[in-house]
Amino acid sequence: MTLQELQNQALQLPISDRWQLVQSVLTSIQQETLLSISPTPSVEFITDLDPWTQSLIGVIQLNADDSIESYSTTHYS
Repeated sequence: MTLQELQNQALQLPISDRWQLVQSVLTSIQQETLLSISPTPSVEFITDLDPWTQSLIGVIQLNADDSIESYSTTHYS
């Protein structure tokens, strides 16, 4: 089956099934991405999170120096 055939079949599904398919594919992509960038991923922990929360994983990546600096340079008015 080609990608185009798969897309055509997916578009024939009811909207609720398409949303479920999108969430399933997104979760799969996120897990595979984490496996490729993390030496010891905690996939069990991630799959227990709400799908919306899962979508935030990896959005912001700070190195250790940046995270410490962001706390020490915060000014309150």
